[in-house]
Formats: sequence, C-alpha cells, structure tokens
Amino acid sequence: MYYIPEPPLGLLLLGLFIGVTCGLAFEATLKQEVDGWRKRQKKEIEREGLSRIALPFLGICVGVCMFLAAGLEVFTYSRVFSYLIAGGLTILTGGLVWNQLQKLLLLFLKGGAKALDLDLF
Repeated sequence: MYYIPEPPLGLLLLGLFIGVTCGLAFEATLKQEVDGWRKRQKKEIEREGLSRIALPFLGICVGVCMFLAAGLEVFTYSRVFSYLIAGGLTILTGGLVWNQLQKLLLLFLKGGAKALDLDLF
C-alpha cells in the first residue's frame, strides 16, 4: 500500500506568518535607523552598522526557509531534502540581500541621503 503523508500546512502557514511579521518589524526598524542616521555622526553609524536590523532580517530568513521547505515537502515527501534545498536557497538569497544592504549603507555614508535618491535615475 502506498502512503501519502499529510502536507505540512501548519509549517507552511507558520513560516509565512513568521516571514511577514518579521518583515514588518524589519521595515519599521529600518525606517527608524535611516531617520537616526540622518541625525547622527558618521563615526557612530560606521561603528553600529546594520546590527540593529540583523535580528528582524534573520527572522525573515527563518520564516522564508520554513515556508519554502514546507512547500517543497509537499512535492518531495522528504523533510530533510526539503530543508536542505530551502536552507541553501535562503542562505544564498539572504546573503546577497545583506551584502546589498551593506553596500547601500556605504553609499549612504559617502554621499548622504541624496546618494540614495533613486528617483534621479
């Protein structure tokens, strides 16, 4: 007899919930940090860097990994394989996004808020 396991809908919804709530926290924290960067000295910004937004960003990554793994588990029926693929994709994508955030911070430090004005392009 062929056994088809129940899809992990709970993990799928939990991952989506974690990703969305941490995304909202990330947005609010990032807005506060950018407002604070305009008022603070350059040396303070360089010392702190992106440390305050690291925890919400990590929460987004965990939520996305859970969501992807649960979605893959529906099709692969293997939890280990699903988490390996989802973890690799999340680490790669999260690393690229974090790298881009660091580059934007350096651009902000060099040219101020006007350097980040994308409407000029």
